[in-house]
Amino acid sequence: MVIQHYALKPHNTFHFNVYADYFSAPKNSDEIIQVLTNPLLRKQPLFILGGGSNVLFKSDFKGFILKPDIQSIRIIKQNEQSVWVEAGAGIDWDSFVAWSVDKGYYGIENLSLIPGNVGASPVQNIGAYGTEIMNVITRVNGIFLDTLEPFSFTNSACDFSYRNSIFKNKLKGKTIITSVEFVLGKQGKIKTDYAGVKEEVFRLGKPTLKNARQAIINIRESKLPDPELVGNAGSFFKNPVVKSAVANAIALDYPDAPIYKVDDQFAKIPAGWMIEQCGWKGKSMGNAAVHKNQALVLINKTGKATGEEMLALALEIERSVKLKFGIEINKEVNVV
Repeated sequence: MVIQHYALKPHNTFHFNVYADYFSAPKNSDEIIQVLTNPLLRKQPLFILGGGSNVLFKSDFKGFILKPDIQSIRIIKQNEQSVWVEAGAGIDWDSFVAWSVDKGYYGIENLSLIPGNVGASPVQNIGAYGTEIMNVITRVNGIFLDTLEPFSFTNSACDFSYRNSIFKNKLKGKTIITSVEFVLGKQGKIKTDYAGVKEEVFRLGKPTLKNARQAIINIRESKLPDPELVGNAGSFFKNPVVKSAVANAIALDYPDAPIYKVDDQFAKIPAGWMIEQCGWKGKSMGNAAVHKNQALVLINKTGKATGEEMLALALEIERSVKLKFGIEINKEVNVV
């Protein structure tokens, strides 16, 4: 079913009051192809929408928004050590993590409470607390938008890197993901080496899979606003990876700077730390603001912010960081 002049406020976590000219949420690949062969819709600008947690709508979308709503989960195969699972693109990501933990499957528990849908997870190569999704993805399935032919990419074909994939660069706007296949462990060891995780796990009791998930949830909830209550898209900026010489120079001026070595040539500096050093934490510009507890998160403070206001705030923050540190920070959100 295709709906005209469709309200997108329930489908973007900033809660911007914007509309799409046309909207459809097909529940399987056949329905996707059906709407994509509609002569009227083929002429419209197209945007593929997932959970709406990583998108900033500047204004109404003059075109067609397609939101895959494929909800199936199936076990492809398994052995004593591992299980291979295919999950539909429309499944809420955290619900999928909860499902895997309830089943006793290891591998994605540290990615708990990340907003969005399964279909978006490989696009961003989502990651948190020492885990990246690229390490458990075996295949990504979907449809090429130009030919409407199916594809099935192996992990190596996805060209994963830090918060990046082939779907975000070379194939951006050229595919629609229908399902993602994962390999999860029936046995495993929880990752607690990220700051604060071990302490929270042991505060909850034993280092079990369920306690690991709850620890991550507790940590994220203590730092990040609930998008159901305060409009936000989680981390607005990527953490920049810079040359070691640049990081070393910053460490001389800021001995307590949280700098993480990537390899012998590069290091990662948290964008949130730099934004905070620029004095933006808790500051507002109109109806848009920087969260008081986490400077990496921009929020719709009053519930009345527009995408243009949020973007203006982001640009000012980028300028401040560039001026103070000589480092360019890039948006993690998709500006539409």
